Amino acid sequence: MKQVLSGASLVVLVLAGLAGAEVLNGKTAKAALFAPVKAEVEILADAGLPDDQAKALEMVGGQQPYYGAIAISPDEGLMSEATVAAANYHDTEAASKVALAECNAKKTGKAPCVVAALIRPKGWEARDLQLSSDATAGFKADYKDGALAVSNSTGAWGVGADDAAALAACAALKDQTKDCVVVISK
Repeated sequence: MKQVLSGASLVVLVLAGLAGAEVLNGKTAKAALFAPVKAEVEILADAGLPDDQAKALEMVGGQQPYYGAIAISPDEGLMSEATVAAANYHDTEAASKVALAECNAKKTGKAPCVVAALIRPKGWEARDLQLSSDATAGFKADYKDGALAVSNSTGAWGVGADDAAALAACAALKDQTKDCVVVISK
């Protein structure tokens, strides 16, 4: 399930491209996946956050499911309605795109929004397969030697007995998602 939080939600809390990816078998996929619950946050220097705001953003971002991004409006700062967290995607690039688009739609300042933080699995390193926290948990719970499909643009995913069933399950989750691809198959 994709999660997008507005600046107000963040304040209350205190706050690749898969289309060309190689299809992996279940055993190889299992070895490539991170634990589905632990996230770490990278604060990006380009955001220019003071230390106290960077620490607050790191704390709040660490409570979000990976992969994610938090975008802010430089003119308005961290504690603004324009601050947006997009979480539970299959990579930080897709999450960043969503967070930036929503931040830019909400901002009142002139400067374009910037990504202030990236949310990844604890101990992240580049691997052959990246799944959102929820898709990773779903794989571990529901994958039974069939297939798993994902949508990079929406974070949707689906498991099925075969490729067609996994694609259908993925597409059904997010208003008929059109970019689902099989990433794990027997």
